[in-house]
Amino acid sequence: MSDGGDDRTESGRERGSAGVAVERERRRVDPSEYTTDRRSLSPRVQINWAVRTTVTAVVVGLIATFALRAFDLDPRIGGVLTAVLVLLGFVWVVLHYRIWVYQIQDDAIYLERGVLTHVRTLVPYVRIQHVDTSRGPVERTLGLSTLVVYTAGSRGADVSIPGLTPEEASDLQQRVKQLAIEAEGDDAL
Repeated sequence: MSDGGDDRTESGRERGSAGVAVERERRRVDPSEYTTDRRSLSPRVQINWAVRTTVTAVVVGLIATFALRAFDLDPRIGGVLTAVLVLLGFVWVVLHYRIWVYQIQDDAIYLERGVLTHVRTLVPYVRIQHVDTSRGPVERTLGLSTLVVYTAGSRGADVSIPGLTPEEASDLQQRVKQLAIEAEGDDAL
């Protein structure tokens, strides 16, 4: 046998594996470089949520108005319903924003959110499949972006962090990617 790169001897594989392990160790980074303190969302996300709740309230109000007319009832009740739903929606938006926080920890992503039901989520990096950023039309108008983390598991395939600036979303995407690679190895993402 020759000493060329095509040799597939047992000792050659061991040397190759050891070389890969040494290379990984040399590239290893300190996870604390990628962690963050607890952060809240951009205040502009409230506008995005308010637009969504207003559109929903108007659609429900229109349906109610037409239904009331079909039953020969006063259609103005549909307008009152719309106003009440918009008001409740704005209250929900403010409360939802005040509670929403996230943190990039050294072993997981931590999310805290919810108005009526308070939800705390930990997403371990070893469960992360891939990480995307997305920007809908209203988000683009407001200069916002959403980080979407796809996880392996049976309950909900993704976790989202809305209300980020595009720069924050890109930065978090790189942080999470690096931490997931460290947790899983080079084939994580």
